[in-house]
Amino acid sequence: MKVSAEIKGFQTRIGYDFRAPDLLIRALTHSSMSSPTRDDNQRLEFLGDRVLGLVMAEALLEADQQAAEGQLAPRFNQLVRKETCADVAREIDLGAVLKLGRSEMLSGGRRKNALLGDGMEAVIAAVYKDGGFDAARDLILRLWNARIHHVEADARDAKTALQEWAQARKQQPPKYVELSRSGPDHAPVFIIEAQLQTGEAEKATAGSKREAQQMAAKALLERLEKKK
Repeated sequence: MKVSAEIKGFQTRIGYDFRAPDLLIRALTHSSMSSPTRDDNQRLEFLGDRVLGLVMAEALLEADQQAAEGQLAPRFNQLVRKETCADVAREIDLGAVLKLGRSEMLSGGRRKNALLGDGMEAVIAAVYKDGGFDAARDLILRLWNARIHHVEADARDAKTALQEWAQARKQQPPKYVELSRSGPDHAPVFIIEAQLQTGEAEKATAGSKREAQQMAAKALLERLEKKK
């Protein structure tokens, strides 16, 4: 099949040329754009999630041969989470080639974590089906390389770490207060403040409550660490 210039450009960005470009087209097709004659990327997303998980587990074992399971599990979760997949997708400008229906186009679908993360997993699956496991592993290790080698030694999510910090000092669990919400429903902006019983607090702004809470907790933890 004839490949458009934007698809050729995307293949260059990911460092892989498809023998069957239709696989890549399917990986980039959101359900809002599917039809009886056009498959979407949901099944590929399911497969790509599993391929990513296997490659990441193997990579973490090789990167730190002394780490216990209790250390590896949170690192793994951080590297395969939807937000991380979306961040990688942004680095290769996957959003620019996503095939979206009109409603998703108008609601900023090219910037949404969920769509970008799903698309990234689908692309991984497409490479796996087109070139085999080695090709998919090479792609993942190339795109995730810096993250694998710089993942925090203790990659617990910030909210969990802050709660454990408070419990260790016999304090009440942290509170997360929504200070404001602005923007349209399809692209909200939340300002959340993480608060400790002692009065220590930090704010963060993000496009979802969960992300804003995590960012606020991380900021507060970093400030607490500096006070040691």
